[in-house]
Amino acid sequence: MTRRILATSGGFLPTNRWGVMVPGRTILEGLRLTGKERPRVCLVLTASGDSDSYLSRMYSALSGIAEVDHLALFTMPNREPDEILGRSDLIWVGGGSVANLLALWSLHGVDDAMRNAWDSGTVLAGVSAGSICWHVGGPTDSFGPTLAPVTNALGLIPYGNGVHYDSEVQRRPMVHSLVADGTLPTTFATDDGIGLLYEGTEPVEVIADSPSSQSAAYRIERVSGETLETRLEIGRL
Repeated sequence: MTRRILATSGGFLPTNRWGVMVPGRTILEGLRLTGKERPRVCLVLTASGDSDSYLSRMYSALSGIAEVDHLALFTMPNREPDEILGRSDLIWVGGGSVANLLALWSLHGVDDAMRNAWDSGTVLAGVSAGSICWHVGGPTDSFGPTLAPVTNALGLIPYGNGVHYDSEVQRRPMVHSLVADGTLPTTFATDDGIGLLYEGTEPVEVIADSPSSQSAAYRIERVSGETLETRLEIGRL
Protein backbone atom coordinates (compact mmCIF):
# COMPACT_ATOMS: atom_id res chain seq x y z
CA MET A 1 0.00 0.00 0.00
CA THR A 2 1.38 3.40 -1.01
CA ARG A 3 1.39 6.06 1.69
CA ARG A 4 0.82 9.56 0.30
CA ILE A 5 1.09 13.08 1.66
CA LEU A 6 0.20 16.24 -0.29
CA ALA A 7 1.89 19.24 1.36
CA THR A 8 0.83 22.59 -0.08
CA SER A 9 0.83 26.36 0.06
CA GLY A 10 -2.54 26.38 -1.68
CA GLY A 11 -5.45 24.04 -2.29
CA PHE A 12 -8.46 26.27 -2.90
CA LEU A 13 -8.91 29.03 -5.47
CA PRO A 14 -11.02 32.19 -5.09
CA THR A 15 -13.97 32.94 -7.39
CA ASN A 16 -15.71 36.15 -8.44
CA ARG A 17 -18.12 35.67 -5.53
CA TRP A 18 -17.01 37.00 -2.14
CA GLY A 19 -15.91 34.20 0.19
CA VAL A 20 -16.63 31.44 -2.33
CA MET A 21 -13.80 29.03 -3.12
CA VAL A 22 -13.36 26.12 -5.50
CA PRO A 23 -10.87 23.25 -5.25
CA GLY A 24 -7.54 23.83 -6.97
CA ARG A 25 -5.68 21.14 -8.85
CA THR A 26 -3.77 20.07 -5.73
CA ILE A 27 -6.95 19.07 -3.90
CA LEU A 28 -8.42 17.53 -7.05
CA GLU A 29 -5.29 15.39 -7.40
CA GLY A 30 -5.57 14.36 -3.75
CA LEU A 31 -9.15 13.27 -4.36
CA ARG A 32 -8.13 11.34 -7.46
CA LEU A 33 -5.39 9.53 -5.58
CA THR A 34 -7.95 8.03 -3.21
CA GLY A 35 -9.24 5.91 -6.09
CA LYS A 36 -12.83 6.59 -4.97
CA GLU A 37 -15.57 8.05 -7.15
CA ARG A 38 -16.88 10.10 -4.23
CA PRO A 39 -14.17 10.12 -1.54
CA ARG A 40 -14.79 10.60 2.16
CA VAL A 41 -12.99 13.81 3.11
CA CYS A 42 -12.31 14.87 6.68
CA LEU A 43 -11.54 18.54 7.30
CA VAL A 44 -9.31 19.29 10.30
CA LEU A 45 -9.08 23.01 11.07
CA THR A 46 -7.38 22.87 14.48
CA ALA A 47 -4.78 25.46 13.42
CA SER A 48 -7.47 28.13 12.96
CA GLY A 49 -9.33 27.25 16.16
CA ASP A 50 -11.94 25.28 14.19
CA SER A 51 -13.07 28.48 12.45
CA ASP A 52 -16.75 28.16 11.50
CA SER A 53 -16.49 30.46 8.48
CA TYR A 54 -13.39 28.68 7.15
CA LEU A 55 -15.13 25.34 7.62
CA SER A 56 -18.32 26.40 5.86
CA ARG A 57 -16.41 27.66 2.82
CA MET A 58 -14.60 24.33 2.52
CA TYR A 59 -17.81 22.33 2.89
CA SER A 60 -19.35 24.42 0.12
CA ALA A 61 -16.33 23.94 -2.16
CA LEU A 62 -16.20 20.16 -1.73
CA SER A 63 -19.81 19.12 -1.21
CA GLY A 64 -20.49 18.43 -4.88
CA ILE A 65 -17.52 16.08 -5.34
CA ALA A 66 -16.96 14.38 -1.99
CA GLU A 67 -18.62 13.17 1.19
CA VAL A 68 -17.42 15.80 3.67
CA ASP A 69 -17.14 15.58 7.45
CA HIS A 70 -14.84 17.26 9.97
CA LEU A 71 -12.95 16.72 13.19
CA ALA A 72 -13.21 19.63 15.62
CA LEU A 73 -11.39 19.86 18.96
CA PHE A 74 -13.03 23.05 20.34
CA THR A 75 -14.52 23.05 22.89
CA MET A 76 -14.42 19.27 23.05
CA PRO A 77 -13.82 16.77 20.24
CA ASN A 78 -16.91 16.27 18.11
CA ARG A 79 -15.76 12.75 17.12
CA GLU A 80 -13.34 10.11 18.29
CA PRO A 81 -10.18 10.97 16.29
CA ASP A 82 -9.29 7.37 15.46
CA GLU A 83 -12.79 6.66 14.24
CA ILE A 84 -13.32 9.61 11.91
CA LEU A 85 -9.76 9.78 10.60
CA GLY A 86 -9.57 6.03 10.18
CA ARG A 87 -12.58 5.92 7.86
CA SER A 88 -11.54 8.89 5.72
CA ASP A 89 -10.09 8.59 2.23
CA LEU A 90 -8.53 12.09 2.31
CA ILE A 91 -7.74 14.26 5.32
CA TRP A 92 -7.32 18.00 4.66
CA VAL A 93 -5.65 20.08 7.39
CA GLY A 94 -6.17 23.83 7.19
CA GLY A 95 -3.79 26.68 7.90
CA GLY A 96 -3.20 28.75 11.02
CA SER A 97 -0.97 28.11 14.03
CA VAL A 98 1.06 24.93 13.58
CA ALA A 99 2.39 25.22 17.15
CA ASN A 100 -1.15 25.23 18.60
CA LEU A 101 -2.15 22.43 16.23
CA LEU A 102 0.68 20.19 17.40
CA ALA A 103 -0.04 20.81 21.07
CA LEU A 104 -3.74 20.02 20.75
CA TRP A 105 -3.18 17.02 18.51
CA SER A 106 -0.84 15.55 21.11
CA LEU A 107 -3.31 16.27 23.92
CA HIS A 108 -6.21 14.56 22.13
CA GLY A 109 -4.32 11.73 20.43
CA VAL A 110 -4.85 13.13 16.94
CA ASP A 111 -1.13 12.77 16.16
CA ASP A 112 -1.29 8.99 16.64
CA ALA A 113 -4.59 8.80 14.75
CA MET A 114 -3.00 10.63 11.82
CA ARG A 115 -0.08 8.18 11.77
CA ASN A 116 -2.51 5.26 11.81
CA ALA A 117 -4.55 6.74 8.97
CA TRP A 118 -1.41 7.31 6.89
CA ASP A 119 -0.26 3.74 7.50
CA SER A 120 -3.66 2.46 6.36
CA GLY A 121 -3.51 4.34 3.04
CA THR A 122 -5.49 7.50 3.76
CA VAL A 123 -4.15 10.46 1.75
CA LEU A 124 -2.94 13.16 4.15
CA ALA A 125 -2.98 16.72 2.83
CA GLY A 126 -3.10 20.33 3.89
CA VAL A 127 -1.99 23.91 3.51
CA SER A 128 0.56 25.99 5.47
CA ALA A 129 0.29 24.65 9.05
CA GLY A 130 -1.38 21.66 7.41
CA SER A 131 1.77 21.19 5.33
CA ILE A 132 4.46 21.79 7.97
CA CYS A 133 2.80 19.37 10.40
CA TRP A 134 3.70 16.24 8.38
CA HIS A 135 7.41 17.15 8.30
CA VAL A 136 10.10 17.55 10.97
CA GLY A 137 9.18 21.24 11.19
CA GLY A 138 9.73 24.60 9.56
CA PRO A 139 9.45 28.37 9.97
CA THR A 140 6.18 29.56 11.49
CA ASP A 141 4.52 32.75 12.64
CA SER A 142 2.75 30.81 15.41
CA PHE A 143 4.71 32.75 18.06
CA GLY A 144 4.44 36.25 16.62
CA PRO A 145 5.12 38.37 13.51
CA THR A 146 8.81 37.40 13.47
CA LEU A 147 9.18 33.86 12.16
CA ALA A 148 10.59 31.21 14.47
CA PRO A 149 11.25 27.50 13.94
CA VAL A 150 9.01 24.69 15.07
CA THR A 151 10.85 21.37 15.20
CA ASN A 152 8.41 19.04 16.97
CA ALA A 153 6.08 18.25 14.06
CA LEU A 154 4.93 14.69 13.32
CA GLY A 155 7.99 13.78 11.27
CA LEU A 156 6.15 11.43 8.91
CA ILE A 157 8.27 13.12 6.26
CA PRO A 158 11.93 13.27 7.44
CA TYR A 159 12.54 16.72 5.97
CA GLY A 160 11.90 20.33 6.89
CA ASN A 161 9.14 22.30 5.17
CA GLY A 162 8.84 25.89 4.03
CA VAL A 163 5.48 27.38 3.00
CA HIS A 164 4.46 30.62 1.26
CA TYR A 165 8.00 30.70 -0.06
CA ASP A 166 7.43 33.42 -2.66
CA SER A 167 4.89 35.63 -0.90
CA GLU A 168 6.25 36.31 2.61
CA VAL A 169 9.66 37.96 2.73
CA GLN A 170 10.92 36.24 5.89
CA ARG A 171 10.30 32.72 4.60
CA ARG A 172 13.17 32.04 2.17
CA PRO A 173 16.00 33.49 4.29
CA MET A 174 14.68 31.74 7.41
CA VAL A 175 14.63 28.36 5.64
CA HIS A 176 18.19 28.89 4.39
CA SER A 177 19.36 29.89 7.88
CA LEU A 178 17.71 26.90 9.59
CA VAL A 179 19.19 24.45 7.09
CA ALA A 180 22.61 26.12 7.32
CA ASP A 181 22.83 25.84 11.11
CA GLY A 182 21.38 22.33 11.26
CA THR A 183 18.11 23.26 12.98
CA LEU A 184 16.33 21.69 10.02
CA PRO A 185 17.48 18.85 7.77
CA THR A 186 17.14 19.07 3.99
CA THR A 187 13.97 21.09 3.46
CA PHE A 188 11.33 21.23 0.74
CA ALA A 189 9.46 24.51 0.19
CA THR A 190 6.46 25.55 -1.89
CA ASP A 191 5.40 28.82 -3.47
CA ASP A 192 1.78 29.90 -3.03
CA GLY A 193 -0.55 27.75 -5.10
CA ILE A 194 1.93 24.86 -5.23
CA GLY A 195 1.72 21.39 -3.68
CA LEU A 196 4.36 18.71 -3.27
CA LEU A 197 3.25 15.09 -3.43
CA TYR A 198 5.18 12.53 -1.40
CA GLU A 199 4.92 8.81 -1.94
CA GLY A 200 6.29 7.04 1.09
CA THR A 201 8.69 9.68 2.39
CA GLU A 202 10.07 11.00 -0.90
CA PRO A 203 8.74 13.82 -3.10
CA VAL A 204 7.57 12.60 -6.50
CA GLU A 205 5.58 15.46 -8.08
CA VAL A 206 5.08 19.22 -7.98
CA ILE A 207 1.44 20.22 -8.57
CA ALA A 208 0.06 23.70 -9.29
CA ASP A 209 -3.45 24.82 -8.35
CA SER A 210 -3.68 26.83 -11.58
CA PRO A 211 -2.56 25.46 -14.98
CA SER A 212 -1.02 28.83 -15.85
CA SER A 213 1.16 28.99 -12.74
CA GLN A 214 4.83 29.91 -13.08
CA SER A 215 5.57 29.04 -9.45
CA ALA A 216 7.54 26.06 -8.17
CA ALA A 217 8.76 23.98 -5.24
CA TYR A 218 12.34 23.97 -3.96
CA ARG A 219 14.85 21.69 -2.25
CA ILE A 220 17.20 23.41 0.22
CA GLU A 221 20.12 21.33 1.46
CA ARG A 222 23.66 21.46 2.82
CA VAL A 223 26.24 20.26 0.29
CA SER A 224 29.98 20.40 1.10
CA GLY A 225 29.41 23.08 3.71
CA GLU A 226 27.22 25.27 1.48
CA THR A 227 23.46 25.78 1.56
CA LEU A 228 22.07 25.13 -1.92
CA GLU A 229 18.59 25.77 -3.30
CA THR A 230 17.28 23.76 -6.28
CA ARG A 231 14.12 24.82 -8.09
CA LEU A 232 11.69 21.94 -8.71
CA GLU A 233 9.47 22.67 -11.68
CA ILE A 234 5.82 21.62 -11.97
CA GLY A 235 5.46 17.98 -12.95
CA ARG A 236 6.93 14.62 -11.98
CA LEU A 237 10.33 14.70 -10.30
